[in-house]
Amino acid sequence: MKGKNKLNSKLKTSKAGITILVITIFLVLFGVLMVYSASYYFCEKTYNNKFFYLIKQAVGFVIGLCFMLILRNIDYNKLKKFGLVSIIISVILLLLVFIPGIGVENYGAKRWLNLPGFTLQPSEIAKFSFVLFASIYLSKKHTEVKNFKTLIPVLLVGGAFCLLIILEPNMSITMCVGLVLLFMLFIGGASFKHFLVLSVPLIILVPILIIIEPYRLDRLLAFINPWASPQGEGYQLIQSFFSISNGGLFGVGLFNSRQKYLFLPFAESDFIFAVIAEEFGLIGAVLLLSLYFVLIACGIKIAINAKNRFGAYLSSGIVGIICVQTILNVAVVTGLIPPTGLPLPFISMGSTSIVVFMSGIGVLLSIDRQNNLREVMAPKPQDENLFSFKKKNSKLVNKPN
Repeated sequence: MKGKNKLNSKLKTSKAGITILVITIFLVLFGVLMVYSASYYFCEKTYNNKFFYLIKQAVGFVIGLCFMLILRNIDYNKLKKFGLVSIIISVILLLLVFIPGIGVENYGAKRWLNLPGFTLQPSEIAKFSFVLFASIYLSKKHTEVKNFKTLIPVLLVGGAFCLLIILEPNMSITMCVGLVLLFMLFIGGASFKHFLVLSVPLIILVPILIIIEPYRLDRLLAFINPWASPQGEGYQLIQSFFSISNGGLFGVGLFNSRQKYLFLPFAESDFIFAVIAEEFGLIGAVLLLSLYFVLIACGIKIAINAKNRFGAYLSSGIVGIICVQTILNVAVVTGLIPPTGLPLPFISMGSTSIVVFMSGIGVLLSIDRQNNLREVMAPKPQDENLFSFKKKNSKLVNKPN
């Protein structure tokens, strides 16, 4: 017992880890505030309670904080035992959304599970489950990754997730999982030839997915010229433009957004960045994105300093999800890519999203603490350097798989 306590006392959080912790808590609390600002009028009209979404978001924050602190204090290497289990659970949850009475359908999509007292969005869990599985598998097979056959299990799991999510339908999360899949293959050491092989079916598949669903084609046309259908598919993007332009340089002030008065659809979720830009202006929006940049940069630093390949892959994957989803959300809101529903990490309305992302941060902090382990350990063979720019004398310890 004393030995264990001594070991825990040597686990230190680095400056990068502390920065991530502070930024995460700030972003989520800021998100709770902005969800209230963006939704109180809608909630008062719909639920006769302007605090309805605020309460749900606050509960998500408390649960997410508990998970984050628990995972922070657990050795991340223990997660290797749950790679396959997490995939099985994610597949079951993704299949349950199609069962009437269990799956919840909103706006023609079945993306949520109706559980006692709350709803759950399985696709949010699936993203991180995939990263965990891919990190475990690629860390074990890193010497064989140049062989395309070695990549097949990762492709099959990622492809299965993408298939189940697109059937909901949810093209935005499908894109996110697909991009994270490619990212994990990249950091795992897949060759350029492999990416060329994979790019061909992807290039063919994207237009097919757009054509088979008329609403996706309508959204694409609305993206090209939203003013051609100002009361139809182009309406949301136009209202987002109005919201951002109303903010100007310094914004109209907290709680003073005009577009949230039922003009901008999904103001509290997918398009909350537009409300932030309206209330805090260009300066506020840039400062917010700067926080994401710092968080991602600190996450990359933790990945570089990881003691083994599993930690490097896992931390990179978590950071990759945050980066990809943030970029896609902001790109949609600002009209850089066709409209698609994707929450802004840590801020958009959605308890499942908050809990899962904060849990991911907890794992990232666990990796950081293990990186700073000062306990004297018996010498072990060094793992092959993951990042080419790391020094040869890096303290990269190879943990047993």
